[in-house]
Amino acid sequence: MKQGVLYVSHGSRVPETAREATAAIRQAMAQVDADLQEICYLEIAEPDIAAGIDALVRGGAGRIAVVPVLLLSAGHYYEDIPRAIREAKRRYPHIVFTYGRPLGVGDRITGILAENILETGMPPGAWILLVGRGSRNPETLCDFAKIADGLRVQLGAEQIKTAYLAVLEPRFDEALKELAVAGRPVVVAPYLWFTGVLVRSLEKKVGMLQREGYDIRLARYLGCHPDMADALAGRAKEALGAEAFI
Repeated sequence: MKQGVLYVSHGSRVPETAREATAAIRQAMAQVDADLQEICYLEIAEPDIAAGIDALVRGGAGRIAVVPVLLLSAGHYYEDIPRAIREAKRRYPHIVFTYGRPLGVGDRITGILAENILETGMPPGAWILLVGRGSRNPETLCDFAKIADGLRVQLGAEQIKTAYLAVLEPRFDEALKELAVAGRPVVVAPYLWFTGVLVRSLEKKVGMLQREGYDIRLARYLGCHPDMADALAGRAKEALGAEAFI
């Protein structure tokens, strides 16, 4: 029985996002021992999940590990991807599916974020504004509290505030303006994996305040850091040995 692995990335209208995601996933693929490996997307880009599964089945896969290329657990993880797997199970009842986990919160990824913050030349007394996508899932607030605590440990910094780009409060625009007008330097730290619409929005908003004379620095997003690929490969290996998805 051939083992297949399907990496499910988010998808974006920004070509650079697709290039970065593909590069990171291929770095992870090189570390995973499986007969067949494919990449698909949740939305916007092609192939979608159904087409990715079809490709693995055509290649002879009898067992498919579905690996979410996601930082944290939210709606895509709990709803959209499982729905697609259930639909595939109805089409291919003879195939065994397993389901992996998002990267989650850990010292390795928080360490990358800390590196990116330090690269900005963070001045003494600066505020760190940790920025997340935002989600209705209640785990999101807990996850970002853990990330902020990890940054405090790794950077020895206490002045860390968290803001979100959607759904949750405080929203990024208001939090950034509040810190900026207080007259302290601010380092904006995006907890985002790849470039795209959200990163470009951050760049635009930070640039506007910089032109007004505020000391605001934008740290890099997580990107194609080797540790991100290693973490994704680790999740793929876990998924290979997971119990069958029901």
